[in-house]
Amino acid sequence: MSKVTVVGAGNVGATCADVLAYREIAEEIVLVDIKEGVAEGKALDIWQKAPINQYDSKTVGSTNDYSKTANSDVVVITSGLPRKPGMTRDDLIETNAGIVKSVTENVIKYSPNAIIIVVSNPLDVMTYQAHLTSGLPRTKVIGMAGILDTARYRAFLADELNVSGKEIQAILMGGHGDTMVPLPRYTTVAGIPVTELVEKDKLDAIIERTKFGGGELVKLMGTSAWYAPGSAAAQMVEAILKNQRRVFPVCIKLDGEYGIDDCYLGVPVILGKNGVEKVIELDLNAEEKALLETSRGHVKEVMNVLDKLSN
Repeated sequence: MSKVTVVGAGNVGATCADVLAYREIAEEIVLVDIKEGVAEGKALDIWQKAPINQYDSKTVGSTNDYSKTANSDVVVITSGLPRKPGMTRDDLIETNAGIVKSVTENVIKYSPNAIIIVVSNPLDVMTYQAHLTSGLPRTKVIGMAGILDTARYRAFLADELNVSGKEIQAILMGGHGDTMVPLPRYTTVAGIPVTELVEKDKLDAIIERTKFGGGELVKLMGTSAWYAPGSAAAQMVEAILKNQRRVFPVCIKLDGEYGIDDCYLGVPVILGKNGVEKVIELDLNAEEKALLETSRGHVKEVMNVLDKLSN
């Protein structure tokens, strides 16, 4: 029986659990939260709409009791403080690293073979923290960012071109946030290079909007997004549980790929039953390599902050 645990029953975690259930991606979904009754309530609410939406996936909730998560195939970690207006991702490091460390320890205690997907911010560094704490291979501790970022990019392009977002394929690389590296050269609309359909100035504006996509939503709502991030995490779970071998941009520790060592960055991978089955190395041009190096430098700086805090 396939089993998925989602830690953190806030907006992102609850959305992820709901999508997993609604699409019957897992047979059992366990929602865990530190706040008394919240996970139980949201899990019950999701289960009670199963007869309406016609699905059989069972959702259960737990207040900080990780024994209920035992033998999970995949664990999604969404725990942590959300970003508030005026707060940078880096401001969240100390608090959220402590939360992710504690959660990972509890997860591994009951599901030592689980694949871990990190959604907590700052994403790249929280993936680093979970990897350090778990001791699992790098292919089994990965971060969700690229699917969200490419979804925003594709949605903006769909608006610009007045076409279905289903027709747009895209890859972004690098860190999650302002230094992400969109790759127009690898963006297509039903196989047609996007550069043939969108003028450069408009494409550049869309890329800039994508880079600050999270911040745009924070300004509008006063908190971080949840529908798209929760759905993106669920899509990663589906690729793993169903061994779909889909090509997604995923945050993973690089070990020599793209000439980069010991840094957690978003890169295209094949995602399947073992987690990351393969890291795909694109033949980047000089400009793209420079942008990736800038992103690497930013992520490495934040990793160094975590290292200092840990020491």
